[in-house]
Amino acid sequence: MTPLERLCELEPAAPLPDVLAFFDSLPPVEPATMLGSWRGGEIATGHLYDGLLGPSGWWGKRFRSVDDVDPLVFERRGRRFAGNPALMPLPLIERFPKLAKSPPAATLFRFASPMLRTRQPRARLRLLTYRGVTSTAMLYDALPIADCFRMVSPDVLVGAMDIRGHADPYFFTLRRETAD
Repeated sequence: MTPLERLCELEPAAPLPDVLAFFDSLPPVEPATMLGSWRGGEIATGHLYDGLLGPSGWWGKRFRSVDDVDPLVFERRGRRFAGNPALMPLPLIERFPKLAKSPPAATLFRFASPMLRTRQPRARLRLLTYRGVTSTAMLYDALPIADCFRMVSPDVLVGAMDIRGHADPYFFTLRRETAD
């Protein structure tokens, strides 16, 4: 079975041990291969953040250079814009996860998301050793978070969001957008 076929088995949800084993089996990613726009998806494993990104209007990530990264790209009314992760209400989300995942909260966030708009890069790419493998990681400028990437194929990545204070990572996928 190819890594891409295995990923399709794990999406959109799978047990954490299965996703960890799959992630650990994947090869590293070089920073230069990540440049461009990537559409995001989720692999739900029971993490507190499962189910938050899609309803928020999150579209994916944009890597213009290793020092110029939009870690949150939203889409609203067919238009994409970068959001400032430092303005995300993470303490509220973590304190009230069921409320944060409710349909009214998603509607409110979609309405308010343009207020997060930024024109400045809010993250950078660096090599980082995570789970015993040195690969590209995206380091957020203002949050204690590192998104660690592994390659499924040149156009498909799996990310493990390593968040200070969380025992387990939050998993997501990135698929290269062909028209940037």
